[in-house]
Amino acid sequence: MKKVRITVLKTTLDEELSREYGVEGLTACPMMKAGQVFYADHAKPEGFCDEAWKAIYQYVFALAHGAENGLFYYGDWIRKPGVAICSCNDGLRPVIFKLEATDEEAVINYTPVR
Repeated sequence: MKKVRITVLKTTLDEELSREYGVEGLTACPMMKAGQVFYADHAKPEGFCDEAWKAIYQYVFALAHGAENGLFYYGDWIRKPGVAICSCNDGLRPVIFKLEATDEEAVINYTPVR
């Protein structure tokens, strides 16, 4: 299994939807900042948003297990193998992530069940 680099490309705020549905003073995501980089394999990286992780985990898992050799969705989404552009599920202020397969082996620490 390989590590996957997760880069925060940008944080956004849908002004129109925020005016209609958001709380007063809602801003772009306060947890994530453009340019942040995380590395993951099977586990959520330290300091990474739980909700964002749930939204992108399946792509991280696929890239960590070899999907970098092909293209997602039959090649009609991302043109570069080993890359996925994903967002969290926040409809008012989604964060956009770039996921990239790396050549770095993941280190898995586990305790065997006895």
